[in-house]
Amino acid sequence: MSSAAQESTLVGLCDGEIDPKRHRSSYLTSKVGGQPDWSPVVSRTVPRCGRCGAPVVQVVQVYCPLHDSPYHRNLHLFACPAAGCSGRSDCWRVIRSQCLEEAQTPSRPAPPQEAPLSATDWCDTADDWGMEEEEDGWGGGVKKKDSQDQEEAAAPEAEGSAAGEIDVSSQLQDLSLGDPQEDVPVLRPFFISVVEESDLGGEEDDLKHAQKLLKEYERREGVAVGELEGGEGGGGEEKYEKMRARHGDAVFSRFMKKISLCPQQILRYCRGGKPLFISEPPSNMAQVVSACGSCGGSRTFELQLMPALVSLLRRTDDSSAEAELEFGTVLVYTCTNSCWTAGSGSAVEEFCFVQSDPDQQLFK
Repeated sequence: MSSAAQESTLVGLCDGEIDPKRHRSSYLTSKVGGQPDWSPVVSRTVPRCGRCGAPVVQVVQVYCPLHDSPYHRNLHLFACPAAGCSGRSDCWRVIRSQCLEEAQTPSRPAPPQEAPLSATDWCDTADDWGMEEEEDGWGGGVKKKDSQDQEEAAAPEAEGSAAGEIDVSSQLQDLSLGDPQEDVPVLRPFFISVVEESDLGGEEDDLKHAQKLLKEYERREGVAVGELEGGEGGGGEEKYEKMRARHGDAVFSRFMKKISLCPQQILRYCRGGKPLFISEPPSNMAQVVSACGSCGGSRTFELQLMPALVSLLRRTDDSSAEAELEFGTVLVYTCTNSCWTAGSGSAVEEFCFVQSDPDQQLFK
């Protein structure tokens, strides 16, 4: 099963905290933090840090079905909050799970008044990431989902049935069935809403229009406003900035310019697109991204976490103002074919690459 590349970039934004007394999330919900909501056919697992072996926290859960696919599809990103771990790629885990659309509610059919979920929710017609619409208007305009239906969709299968479906694979050998007594940390949960990046181009268009008017003024008046504005030292400062960019800051400058239209973005999604690196990537990046551990096929870029997410990552049982994790961006690569064995009860591990914030060293 393959999917056409996502033509436009979708930008994820924090859209309010999830109150467990008022809201119920399921695997159809995209969110920051919280407990992972596994699809009905997938066995619950507790991923562990590849460095220290400790249980990892869920950072984000993304509902991302592919175009023309019969499967619901989820990506769960986990990270180790231990000191010295969060900035390392081997301390992050990316788990992909899928289930057939008709397997959403095996115990009862979907209510007739609700339109069935479409596998194109992440394509051209996408306007939400499986978020619920509540009375307070969060994510206004997104689809409503029946709370009872969600509760049944999120409920795990009977223990015996789930255990019988476990198919241990090499890439998940260090995942384990969840121990109810194990203390797995949980981060404060927030809904994620989504907009197309192209819809954020208003300010950029205004800037281009202003630059056009400025050039017309300079031509008409015979003056160079840019030079006058900079004063005697302006030209030198601009030259210095360009020199800095040529000597290693060009990638970071491009990163900051790209997100300047929406600095509060916490996630970028563009399956099959180009990642936005925050610092110079390895020259052999194509080799760094390993092949799919399930089918052996190639992987493609799908999404990345952004710096604005860091400030949201705090434990539910901790009033400390300190964030649990530190990173610049986390890039996720998934199986190009999104391989999945029908009837499988095991999730598939994908690949992530972590880049630290270039400015982080200034605060140490």
